[in-house]
Amino acid sequence: MHIVFGPVSSRRFGVSLGVDLSPAQKCCNFDCVYCELTAAKPVAAIENPPSVEQVIAEVKAALASHPHIDVITLTANGEPTLYPDLAGLVRELNLIKGRAKTLILSNGSGVLDPKICKALKGLDIVKFSLDSAVQKTFARIDRSGEKIDISELVAAMAKFRREFKGELVLEILVVKGLNDTKVEFEALNAALNQILPARVDISTIDRPPAYPVKGVSQELLRELAQQISGVPCVIASAKYGDEKFELSKEELLELVKRRPQSENDVTNSFSESSKQNLQKLLADGKIKIVDAAGAKFYRLA
Repeated sequence: MHIVFGPVSSRRFGVSLGVDLSPAQKCCNFDCVYCELTAAKPVAAIENPPSVEQVIAEVKAALASHPHIDVITLTANGEPTLYPDLAGLVRELNLIKGRAKTLILSNGSGVLDPKICKALKGLDIVKFSLDSAVQKTFARIDRSGEKIDISELVAAMAKFRREFKGELVLEILVVKGLNDTKVEFEALNAALNQILPARVDISTIDRPPAYPVKGVSQELLRELAQQISGVPCVIASAKYGDEKFELSKEELLELVKRRPQSENDVTNSFSESSKQNLQKLLADGKIKIVDAAGAKFYRLA
């Protein structure tokens, strides 16, 4: 039963060492339609979890072999915040992590529990899922074991963000026919501007899901991402075409005002003259580069 896996290269967080807190079987309080694991009835706890001592021993050994890790990522065959001694584990990881940052990949429901909230505040980066801000759609996609009021969840995430000294990242996974409309993203945009995460990652299904649902096209992902304003946004599974955008300095200023551009956006979709104009705006102090949980963005100064 291996607890630690990797390292793997993450497009969003750098070189990651994974820590599976439920290595024996899937244990999650959600049964998301898009889950890449098998379908399973939601549960409230991880069964047969490894001890803190077991986890730390494996992480220490892995760090000795791989000293150039960017993040130690707490994940699970399910939901890692169900781990019974999350606070103790985070405390011990902070003693041995070295230059690496600690990260958790969570469905976000833990913010409704004060004990879990307190444990999460000890991490460097927290990533929550938020697939819909519409109650009916949220229930259809995430299928939580206990009924969760989406407005209460959003408010709890916003409170956590205000109190958290690390970086909060949100992820939206778009499912065809469920949360792939302008109305859905208008509601999500309002929620995101209430929470104010460091950035939001938008993706779609790219691995076989637990239920017969489908992803959406890259074109639609880009259209939906345009509905997000005020929060740095990455199309996490972006595949860039051959088209290069020719943008004047004025057009660039208007673009980053509406939607900060990621380093990948600039590298893959800006023409050489657009990149030169961007550098001039940087030199003039009209645009600045900001780091949002490991992803660089160009935004208005």
